[in-house]
Amino acid sequence: MLRYIVMIFSVFLLVNSCFGEPATMVLTGDWTVEVLFHGQTVTLNIDPADQFEVKAEKYDRLPLYNEQRTWNSELVLTQTKGTDAFPTSFALIPDSVVVRDGSGADAKTFEQGSDYNIFTRWGAIGRTSESKISEHQPVWINYRYGKMRIDSVVLTKNGKIELRKGTPHIMMPEPPTIADGEQRLGNIYIKANTERLDSNALFPILEIKFPEPEKRQGNSVAEKLLPKTMAKIHSGETLSILAWGDSVTDASYLKTPNTERWQEQFVKRLRERFPNAKIELITEAWGGRSSGSYLTEPAGSQYNFKEKILDLKPDLVIMEFVNDAGLSGNALVQQYSILLEAFRNIGAEWIILTPHYVRTDWMGLDRERDIDDDPRQYVKDVRRFAADNRIVVADAAARYGRLWRQGIPYSTLMSNNINHPNKIGLKIFADALMELFP
Repeated sequence: MLRYIVMIFSVFLLVNSCFGEPATMVLTGDWTVEVLFHGQTVTLNIDPADQFEVKAEKYDRLPLYNEQRTWNSELVLTQTKGTDAFPTSFALIPDSVVVRDGSGADAKTFEQGSDYNIFTRWGAIGRTSESKISEHQPVWINYRYGKMRIDSVVLTKNGKIELRKGTPHIMMPEPPTIADGEQRLGNIYIKANTERLDSNALFPILEIKFPEPEKRQGNSVAEKLLPKTMAKIHSGETLSILAWGDSVTDASYLKTPNTERWQEQFVKRLRERFPNAKIELITEAWGGRSSGSYLTEPAGSQYNFKEKILDLKPDLVIMEFVNDAGLSGNALVQQYSILLEAFRNIGAEWIILTPHYVRTDWMGLDRERDIDDDPRQYVKDVRRFAADNRIVVADAAARYGRLWRQGIPYSTLMSNNINHPNKIGLKIFADALMELFP
């Protein structure tokens, strides 16, 4: 996955201010894009999403269809799944599913609606209560599915504008590689269910990387608001950092969480920046839960707030809860005020990580570009609460909001197509944290 960073950011090793005018990309047909750059105009023909056919895929049984469980259904068609067996949104081609009681030419075909139902968005399938398919009867299923792709518009060494086709992927497509001396002008994001391109598929590269604020010694956020942390870093005393969060902090969905989690990436980089520092990292995470879940757990519980957080007496608590994103207004102020008082009582300093961007419909978005400003009220309110109470915010949300400017559709960094960032997505949290330190 490190290749992803290199591919996106290896445009002559230029800083944003030297990037100059970006290319103009205009949709001129269902699958044609006109590119204008430095007086050169080229029309590019884009291939539709790559589709694949599956024939007679055997399933030992069909569970009952459950309308309340769709994306996490008991049975999802195998090839529509991505990493860690998570289904991919809209990978299944509608009306392509055929369910039979055998694989031969004489096999009986079952009827959708009467024998089985299917939720096409997630590829979830199950038999109806009146189905002719018995509970333990095997079935053979034919279907088609598509894969996502990111194509790139490239300026070659000899000044020509070309289209480079990316490699299809069920969930996390990457842009194609470019050679030294070439410049990536933009990306085109083809989703699995794309019937025709629209302007939201076009990602001209507007900046090479997130515009980091100027760092000046003696003026960093950490030196102003995290004095205990900075004192221990400089003195060589052991600094205890507690990473507290949900499944994004637990990150057991990663292949090597002990090196890829945001907290592991952050502490590694912090040690490199302050080689004399002694840092102890502790992780406490509860997948699928919020910070408030800890507050309601009784004494003796595996996730009791006092026993699992406060009794550890960390010097610094870094809190990541995308599952807090439904919290806002007075409810946020009340709950976070409880946390603030508890941390101050044990002498702990506190950093709040704003959350990454998640599924577009969960955020009220219909696109992945022109999204600099996070629409979630939680993010606005947590920034305000932090400012009012001199709490440090590591603003990962602000960085996610600008990924489109770098040619990156943020959902392609989600290992489950929903809300679990991959290693590169988690690096953004570490970037936001490192911004705070001198």
